[in-house]
Amino acid sequence: MRPAILIGARVARAFRDRLASRMDVIAPESGPFPSMVAALPRAEAGRVRVAVVYGITDVSAEAIAALPALELVCCIGSGYERVDLAAARERGIAVTHSPGANASAVADLAVGLLLASVRRIAEGDAYVRGGAWTDREARRDMQVRGLTGRKVGIWGLGAIGSKIAVRCEAFEMEVAYHGRAPHPGVRYPYHPTLAGLAAWADVLMVAVRAGADNRRRVDAGVLEALGPDGHVVNVTRGSVVDEKALIAALADGTIAGAGLDVFEHEPDVPAELRALRNLVMTPHVGGNTDETQLAMHDAVLANLDAFLAGRPLLSPVPASLPAVSA
Repeated sequence: MRPAILIGARVARAFRDRLASRMDVIAPESGPFPSMVAALPRAEAGRVRVAVVYGITDVSAEAIAALPALELVCCIGSGYERVDLAAARERGIAVTHSPGANASAVADLAVGLLLASVRRIAEGDAYVRGGAWTDREARRDMQVRGLTGRKVGIWGLGAIGSKIAVRCEAFEMEVAYHGRAPHPGVRYPYHPTLAGLAAWADVLMVAVRAGADNRRRVDAGVLEALGPDGHVVNVTRGSVVDEKALIAALADGTIAGAGLDVFEHEPDVPAELRALRNLVMTPHVGGNTDETQLAMHDAVLANLDAFLAGRPLLSPVPASLPAVSA
């Protein structure tokens, strides 16, 4: 009997078939990963050598302990923030991800959300669809400051953040960034604090990896520093933005607008957020392009093939890398 691979996330049939060509697939009904593992018969749990999950999948220490033969966790996409790295390392379990596979698509959506927020595209669409456009003077209140000449501050100049920077430059915007430390050779100005970056910028692009140290770092103080003409775009993880502070800032005019593809407790989005007219939202679809999905799946399979052949993994999460990365 071949060793088994546990699919702990909802995946496309074609990808599941590609995995099944390499190992026996165990794919329980969707649900929390720890519960999924706990429900496995002991014999099946004992066969699992590989788990395929998303970075937001709760691969807890308890779940890892319940899979005695587990040797590899493959994360689809760049994130791995809910994998208990300490528990995995203690067992000698390798963790891989696919950094950069979704960078272009997520950067595209980030700029799309910025355009939609600044130019009030969703509001204009609703206005036209509703039949309210009856004369040429009716929408003078939609005259806004454009993107050209705006200052965009990028928190997290990794694979996604770097591509956001290139796209923003094409819109003739000025770029600066914040992270754990300056990136050697990067020509954009570096700000040593997030609040300092926000005070300089009038657009804050959130492209940082999630982790405990980054939790709700975009708080009331950062939003106040951004100012009343400011816009926030978050395309990485909802946990890095204080949603209550964001709701208040959007409602009282502390900032002008926001675009969100991610939420703290998705898919549950607070009613207060959904009611805001100066907020544009999408349902965590930054990486949902055909090209990105194929690239992420290929990265998982490349790591899996290397593991099965006893070769070095192609994109492991380094043992020295903390869960938080800018």
